[in-house]
Amino acid sequence: MTSAGLTAAHLGLTTCATCGLLSRPASDTVPGHCPRCGASLHRRHPDAIQRTWALTIAAAICYIPANALPVMITTVAGSATPDTIMGGVVFLFTSGSWPLGLIVLIASVLIPLGKLLAIAWLLIAVQRRALGGERARMRTIRLVRLIGRWSMLDIFVDTFTVALVQLAPLMSVQPGLGVVFFGAVVVLTMLAAESFDPRLLWDRNPLESTHD
Repeated sequence: MTSAGLTAAHLGLTTCATCGLLSRPASDTVPGHCPRCGASLHRRHPDAIQRTWALTIAAAICYIPANALPVMITTVAGSATPDTIMGGVVFLFTSGSWPLGLIVLIASVLIPLGKLLAIAWLLIAVQRRALGGERARMRTIRLVRLIGRWSMLDIFVDTFTVALVQLAPLMSVQPGLGVVFFGAVVVLTMLAAESFDPRLLWDRNPLESTHD
C-alpha cells in the first residue's frame, strides 16, 4: 500500500469525535478515552448508518405534510385563508416580489430536499463501498452540515408575521400545522447529518468499520 492510500485506521489511529484529536487507542477492542478531553473513543460511531437512515427516512416522511399542509392561516374580516409554502412562493412571484419568492423557494423547498438526497447518496455510497470520489463526498457532508443552520427561514418568517400582524378582529395570522412538520424536517436532517460518520467514506475493508 502506498503512503497516499494510508488512512488513520490503517495506522492504528483514531480521531476523537468531540475535540478532533488524533490519538492511538488503548486497544482494538476497548479504544479507551481521548487523552485531551476524556471523551470515549470510537474507531467508527456505533450504528451510525442505521441511525442516520432512520433520521433521514423520518425527515422524508415529514417533508410531505410540511409542503402539503398550511404553514400560515390568515384571517381577514372573519374569513380564514390557509397558505402552504408553495402557495406563498406563487403569491410572491405573481405579486412582483420574485427575489423574496426565490429565496423562500430555495431555503424552504429545495434545500431540505437537497439535504435529504445528499445524505441518502452518502449512505448508499458507504454501504456499496464505492471507490473514488471520497473528497467530493466529504465536501458534500460538510456543506450539508453548514447549511443546516440556515434552514429555519420559513419558521422565522412565520414567527415574525404572526407576532406583527395581529389586528383582531379585523385581521390576524396564526401558524399552521405545516410549520410543525417543517421544523421536524429541519431538526431531523440536522441530526442525520451529525450522526453520519464521515470516516466510513474512506473504508475499503469491511473489518475497518466493525470496531467501536
